[in-house]
Amino acid sequence: MITILGIESSCDDTSAAVIRDGVICSNVIAGQAVHERYGGVVPELASRAHQQNIIPVVHDALRQAGITREELTAVAFTRGPGLLGSLLVGTSFAKGLSSALDIPMIEVNHLQAHVLAHFIKEDQQDTNQPSFPFLCLLVSGGNSQIILVKSHSEMEIIGQTIDDAAGEAFDKCAKVMGLGYPGGPVVDRLAKMGNPKRFTFSKPNIAGYDYSFSGLKTSFLYFLRDELKQNPDFIEQNKNDLCASLQQTIIDILMNKVYHAAKDLNIKEVAVAGGVSANSGLRNAFESYSRRYGWKIHIPKFAYTTDNAAMVAISGYYKYLRGEFCGPEVAPYARVSL
Repeated sequence: MITILGIESSCDDTSAAVIRDGVICSNVIAGQAVHERYGGVVPELASRAHQQNIIPVVHDALRQAGITREELTAVAFTRGPGLLGSLLVGTSFAKGLSSALDIPMIEVNHLQAHVLAHFIKEDQQDTNQPSFPFLCLLVSGGNSQIILVKSHSEMEIIGQTIDDAAGEAFDKCAKVMGLGYPGGPVVDRLAKMGNPKRFTFSKPNIAGYDYSFSGLKTSFLYFLRDELKQNPDFIEQNKNDLCASLQQTIIDILMNKVYHAAKDLNIKEVAVAGGVSANSGLRNAFESYSRRYGWKIHIPKFAYTTDNAAMVAISGYYKYLRGEFCGPEVAPYARVSL
């Protein structure tokens, strides 16, 4: 049996998971509520919280999996990209555990891990994994990319944002409306009660499969500024419709590029991953496009949308099969591509 412990600490969630022969055994996540009062993640506070959380989280992951440390085959950890201080905590813990147990270490690219979350099995009979090649829309607070996935190890970014990410657009527009942080889930909740056709916002005209969301944010900000001059209660009186219209605009921008990429490359299997893949409107759009264009779609479980160690463990599992290990000299990196 190949039993992988995954460790994820790239941002503000401390997570540990155990995967055995590709099947999930546990996936424990500890969030950090401390950032809510600041309207965003504070890197120094995040790294301190990781130091407090990582040992209890790993302990719980092993306990829920029903295994001991001595049964681990390897430890996989997120090397980057992410917040350097946060990554250092996970990397250092993985080095210590690897040395203490005399088991190999496996470095994992955070972005690849989001894509490979689709290969996590719930049990040995689970066969609902994508077939190669497939397209994956990776959308989160820091990334908006269309990825051509050719194998577990070979991925090509064919389109990406040239400025802001979709998740960032959700959060910053939500902040302008006073919805708090993180704003994306609040926008999603309020959008369900609103009219997505009530307001119209700017959609960029970017060539190819690349994205841009800075123009949408500016359009949204100026629209609110002008309306608030006429009616100081405009946001409160129209909050649901604002959220619905904003969400629909972002989804239209995302899906338009995915549709053209799938059509041009003649690919019928399409997946979505990353934190924004939890958005109900985006999930509904994937279902709609699946019916309209005959796509076979892959939508992750909610537990695998945000940062989690299960995706790190499954990435480590496939790297273990290929014999791709790393030494104790590896250092985390804040920025990197696929």
